[in-house]
Amino acid sequence: MHDVIVIGAGLSGVAAARALVAAGLDVVVLEARDRVGGRTLDHPIGDGAVVELGGQWIGPTQTRMAALADELEIATFETHGTGAHLFEARGQLRRYRGTIPRTPNPLAVLDVGIAMARLNRLAEQIDVDAPWRSPRARLHDTQTVATWLRRNVATRDGRALLKLVVEGVWAADPADVSFLHLLTYIASAGSLELLTDTAGGAQERRFVGGSQQVAVRLADRLGDRVRLDEPVRRIDRADDEVTVTTDRGTHRARRVVVAIPPTLAGRLVYAPALPGDRDGLTQRYAQGSVVKCMAVYPEPFWRDDGLSGQATSIDGPVKVVFDNSPPDGRPGVLLGFLEGRQARVHGRRSPAERRAVVTAALTRLFGPRAADPIDYVDKAWAEEEFTRGCYAGYLPPGGWTDHGHALRRPIGPIHWAGTETATVWNGYMEGAVRAGERAAAEIIGTLPSP
Repeated sequence: MHDVIVIGAGLSGVAAARALVAAGLDVVVLEARDRVGGRTLDHPIGDGAVVELGGQWIGPTQTRMAALADELEIATFETHGTGAHLFEARGQLRRYRGTIPRTPNPLAVLDVGIAMARLNRLAEQIDVDAPWRSPRARLHDTQTVATWLRRNVATRDGRALLKLVVEGVWAADPADVSFLHLLTYIASAGSLELLTDTAGGAQERRFVGGSQQVAVRLADRLGDRVRLDEPVRRIDRADDEVTVTTDRGTHRARRVVVAIPPTLAGRLVYAPALPGDRDGLTQRYAQGSVVKCMAVYPEPFWRDDGLSGQATSIDGPVKVVFDNSPPDGRPGVLLGFLEGRQARVHGRRSPAERRAVVTAALTRLFGPRAADPIDYVDKAWAEEEFTRGCYAGYLPPGGWTDHGHALRRPIGPIHWAGTETATVWNGYMEGAVRAGERAAAEIIGTLPSP
């Protein structure tokens, strides 16, 4: 019998296992896929270069990921942002610099700035450890983000820009997300600007060679403790013991860490059944909808045109674009996101159909040279059996105030990890690492000696 079974070899699972092994415990990690890394996934594009089909960025306040990268000797480099950004609205294309695009209505920029400042002030009141106890939590949790935008943002362009922010950060439509969830997410990061900015924000830097290396190198250190191609189907628990059933057999341990998204955790069979509040939570915790799309060119031609490669578009369907080229700028890569409803619509289509849609959008933004990439790759994360959506999960109205207390609460020998359970940088790779380490600390502090 093991001391601890960890379910999931994403960043949260391997971070938990690392901490548990360091404490001298006998650990096994069970991963359903044929790889480690979870929602991080590197894809080669030739000559040793890679693009990241999953999570990829790190910001200056994401200290645990930075510490791991240093320990594992994984370098980072700045996201390319030199030059003018592009903004597209109602068929008009404008260049701008800074964070907020220039719109045909100059009042919209003021409108967005006021709204962002108000959101930051409201987020400062959120208790990230227990959002349901925050001032006006019930009021915030009875409305969607769309409702708040209609009531608090005066201009059409201002609402459209903030809708882009919601789609870009949460991979969901404003009508999907509880306003309390949005405020909790902002609070966990520190500010809305930290979530949206490149320089100084969450998109500031990338990992040389790809972000999946962090999980891969941690798993290498864990050695044969990590078992791939072994999806977990059932957890039987007693007072101080669990039996985990997989497609390959059973494993027994004194504790288990479930380090997968809440929606996937809810699909496991538990005996005895989990309490109703925990099951209610997993019924409500939806995954975001995103297709991450990369068009590859011989060189980053947009840089010669004085462009950064960063673009936002109200017209869509690709609404957010980044220069995702390797550190040396060769080949050139434009990264476009299909998010929220656009991801749900185009995720049902073939890669060839998506390629046509994405390159058409890039051509509108960057000109005819964008129409003929030498390579194209995308990832529809909702189609992944053991992910079912990215970037992270979100709660609808009522989710936090009625069920949030069940998110991290251990149930007997069962502990919960995954980025959705993080109180700092929830939804990000940083949050995944912190959540895994928190779950490990819970067990180290309470597990009886073998």
